[in-house]
Amino acid sequence: MNSPEQVQTQTKQVVLECIQAGQLKSGQLIVFGVSTSEVAGKRIGTAGASEWAEAIYEGIKLAQKDVSFTPVFQCCEHLNRALVMERAVAKQYGYECVSAIPVPDAGGSMAAYAYERLNEPQLVESVRAHAGIDIGDTLIGMHLRPVAVPARTTIHTIGQAHVTMAFTRPKLIGGARAVYSLPEQRE
Repeated sequence: MNSPEQVQTQTKQVVLECIQAGQLKSGQLIVFGVSTSEVAGKRIGTAGASEWAEAIYEGIKLAQKDVSFTPVFQCCEHLNRALVMERAVAKQYGYECVSAIPVPDAGGSMAAYAYERLNEPQLVESVRAHAGIDIGDTLIGMHLRPVAVPARTTIHTIGQAHVTMAFTRPKLIGGARAVYSLPEQRE
């Protein structure tokens, strides 16, 4: 069994690898889907625990010190997979706000923990994140922009939970004559 400190360290490393893989810029959104039950080695939705939520949250905060990004926390299906984020970010992106407060039994331990820690927490119905990290197979794909690119991480589990991640890229449009990058300028 992993310790909270190990989970924190694993989380930070996965976040930094996701940022590097997706070449994320400052302020871009990363959606986090987290089953603290799975982190503890239990079946999703059966054994949520704030100690694992705290370790993951702190790992995310440590990664933010290295690279500025905006975390968004997915709730469980009891709140229709709504997301917790800072009110200012919801306003900046024009996301539709919804009224609920996540608690461990309706929203999940991670979303509830994040809601208590953010400066001005707000629940929104959906987002179009630039990247996502799924800890425990919570299915975050509905909150990613349309062209999601799976990325591999050197860490396959956080605690006992399976980890997957993806970043997004703009759609490539056009046909045989389309150009997607400019040739380097000659000096």
